[in-house]
Amino acid sequence: MRVIGVDPGLRQLGWGVIEADGNRLRHVANGHCCSDAALPLARRLQQIFRALAEVIAAHAPEAAAIEQTFVNRDGQGTLKLGQARGVAMLALAEAGLMPAEYAPNTVKKTVVGSGHAAKGQIAHMVSHHFPGAKLAGPDAADALAIAICHAHHSGPGAARIAAALRAAG
Repeated sequence: MRVIGVDPGLRQLGWGVIEADGNRLRHVANGHCCSDAALPLARRLQQIFRALAEVIAAHAPEAAAIEQTFVNRDGQGTLKLGQARGVAMLALAEAGLMPAEYAPNTVKKTVVGSGHAAKGQIAHMVSHHFPGAKLAGPDAADALAIAICHAHHSGPGAARIAAALRAAG
């Protein structure tokens, strides 16, 4: 199964594509879709949509996963992130994909083992999963972590992983 993971962002949206064959994972590609901060919001969202649609067309994923919105104290920032996430979900839906949604803590627990892992820890573990893969940056590493999370939660042993995560609190 080919999975695309998406880490939403307005300035830079991370994406990562992996192949999952049972418990075996293989890196396919990763990168980011950027928007021009000098443009109006609608144009920036359009840039992200088009760039992600090109990635989807180029890599033909069969499944998709996206990170749920992290709500912080900056209401405007959260709203803009939500809009970028909506555009990403639309690009996935337009390609016939219904993305699974994962909370940031679930992704971190699955990939690192701790729900409060830092970005550097995530990148380190993603590099450990895919030795030799060149990561396009922290957002791309996060997107690959989201894809890994989906592969583990939807593949063989998913019930065992879900039980372990519940037990870990």
